[in-house]
Amino acid sequence: MFWQSVHAGANKAAGENQVQILWSGPATETDFNGQLQIIDAMINQGVDAIAVAPIDKTVMVSAVDRAAKQGIPVIIFDSPVDTPNFVAQVATDNYHAGEMAAARVKEILHGKGQVAIVAVQAGGASTMAREKGFEDAIKSDAPGIQIMDKRYGNADFAQSLAVAENLLTTYPALDALFASNESSAVGSAQALKSRKSSVKLVGFDSSPTLIEDLKAGLIDSLVVQNPFKMGYDSVQAAVMKLKGGTPQKIQNLAPRVVTKEDLNDPAVQAQLNPELEKYLK
Repeated sequence: MFWQSVHAGANKAAGENQVQILWSGPATETDFNGQLQIIDAMINQGVDAIAVAPIDKTVMVSAVDRAAKQGIPVIIFDSPVDTPNFVAQVATDNYHAGEMAAARVKEILHGKGQVAIVAVQAGGASTMAREKGFEDAIKSDAPGIQIMDKRYGNADFAQSLAVAENLLTTYPALDALFASNESSAVGSAQALKSRKSSVKLVGFDSSPTLIEDLKAGLIDSLVVQNPFKMGYDSVQAAVMKLKGGTPQKIQNLAPRVVTKEDLNDPAVQAQLNPELEKYLK
């Protein structure tokens, strides 16, 4: 649902500016070779601008630099890249999002207990920033909470489920889990459900499945992004550059912690349920 929301937001901005979106992506969120091939194809096709969510902050440098050298403005969204040769970066403040997750864990554990992290993948800048923000905030603000372990689910639902089950087995006194993206949150929730565990789960991102688990109390809370706005603002930045303007280089989008009690808030509903059907026809 995250990428659908990004696509819908991009299409909304494209319609307003009368530009065409060529939407493409690799089969999985770990296939950086596939993403490199797609970017190369777009450059060779001579597109006017490229907006890309880098799978790996280092591997994608060559593609971004190549596009820039050929005069194609590049907008980075969702996750950073280790080169300055982009026009704008539109992303959630992921480090702060991790801090917000840590604050929620501190609150629900009353400052004491054991927590483990179901992480995503090494090299993924956005999720690594979330995990670092979480770890730093727990260490500085909640010294009574011990981070027992961090294991990677590699952006895969089944692997994340296995990781969460292994953590629950290895640390039977665990009080909470932090899952730093949608796949890790879904896998963690499934593990808790199958074991009828009372371990608290603070997840990341939203989907119909995660919202149902939040309503049911299986998930304590979700730190959510605004992928619709991310897609919209990325296209707006590209259009501004193509028209001779200078978009803001770093555009941070604020994350939000959502609990079961927040779901009736109109602002929360608008963020969780953007008009996909309207813009993905």
